[in-house]
Amino acid sequence: MKSTSKLLIGLVCVMALSGCARTEPVLTPHTTLTTHNSENQIRTAIIDAGQKRGWIMTDGAPGVINGHLNNREHKADIRITYNTTGYTINYVGSTNLLAEKGEIHRSYNHWVNNLDNDIQIRLASSATK
Repeated sequence: MKSTSKLLIGLVCVMALSGCARTEPVLTPHTTLTTHNSENQIRTAIIDAGQKRGWIMTDGAPGVINGHLNNREHKADIRITYNTTGYTINYVGSTNLLAEKGEIHRSYNHWVNNLDNDIQIRLASSATK
């Protein structure tokens, strides 16, 4: 009986620890551009990169693009502010991503990091020399 109790307690601890590892601090990439891109090139790079990754990208105010991602039962909303010197990807809201107290499911950070990398690649290839 004692070994069964210890095993059960051990399993509960492992499950609790693995649940904690699913969230991490919300990633807010801020990229300073070292390339020379026009605002239109930056806007196009953001929209194209987002669409390639499955984000629905829409223009907001000048210098602002809103993104929405539906990934099965998970949803994420971001706002990307940009100008000729850089851009920032900000978390706006989500559904089923365990967002609470500045933490979010690690998948969100993976999605945003991939988007940031794709934007940088597009900007590097469209930069004027």
